[in-house]
Amino acid sequence: MTLDNFDDRPLMIFGGPYSNLPATTAIIRRASELGIEPNRVICTGDVVAYCAEPEETARILAEWKCHVIQGNCEQQIAEGAEDCGCNFEEGSACDLLSKGWYPFAVARISDDMRTWMRSLPQTLRFRFGGLSFRVVHGGVTDVSKWVFASQSEIVHQECEASTADITIAGHCGLPFIAQSGARIWFNAGVIGMPANDGTTDVWYGLIEKVDAGVKLSTHRLNVDFRHEAASMRKFGHANGYARTLMTGLWPSLDVLPASEREATGKRIAAVELIVR
Repeated sequence: MTLDNFDDRPLMIFGGPYSNLPATTAIIRRASELGIEPNRVICTGDVVAYCAEPEETARILAEWKCHVIQGNCEQQIAEGAEDCGCNFEEGSACDLLSKGWYPFAVARISDDMRTWMRSLPQTLRFRFGGLSFRVVHGGVTDVSKWVFASQSEIVHQECEASTADITIAGHCGLPFIAQSGARIWFNAGVIGMPANDGTTDVWYGLIEKVDAGVKLSTHRLNVDFRHEAASMRKFGHANGYARTLMTGLWPSLDVLPASEREATGKRIAAVELIVR
């Protein structure tokens, strides 16, 4: 899907609401504080996942009318699939954890929200500040592909497949900006879970026009997750992820490459890059 070209006012990017209603209301509030209208906000998918309020989270985003693309969770739930399609290795800790939260989410999503998920585009293209952008969830041709900052060869392959100057992605749960030749891979992080750095902050990104070009940046967002974690423990469908909301550490490192695994518990720095 191709959007109309954006003017020079800022854009907001975020991924992975993950059924986390407090995080979703917090990002809506932050957009308002920054004066960014919903039609200038893009969500990279996985609206529904680990947390306790899948229906409410999907509905508030649908009613807010920001741009949202399908993550693998939206695709799987809309199709009535038996698993989340997250590309977890079979038998891994992440795979076993998904057997708790995915059925929980599926059982609570209304037909209206399934229809909304089915209607979402799989990718978006637009232009901003004279540059071309493409929005994907995981990889360009594989919605559940893991792409991390340390994987320079995979980043290069995905950037080339995208053909855009800047590719915006989600899925991996960590914020980063990576360069591959003249192309950029921009993951703004997610709002539904902390980024495994030992802090309980979550992440979003901004795209801004500056005199020198276009500035990409990642930003922390602090949310009080005590009530959400308590709700998750009450249902008992995702206790590992409930702990993550309180500790900032993931319940499993299965999907992480060695470099990102070794960075567990180390505070992530916000980054920015000016693209000319």
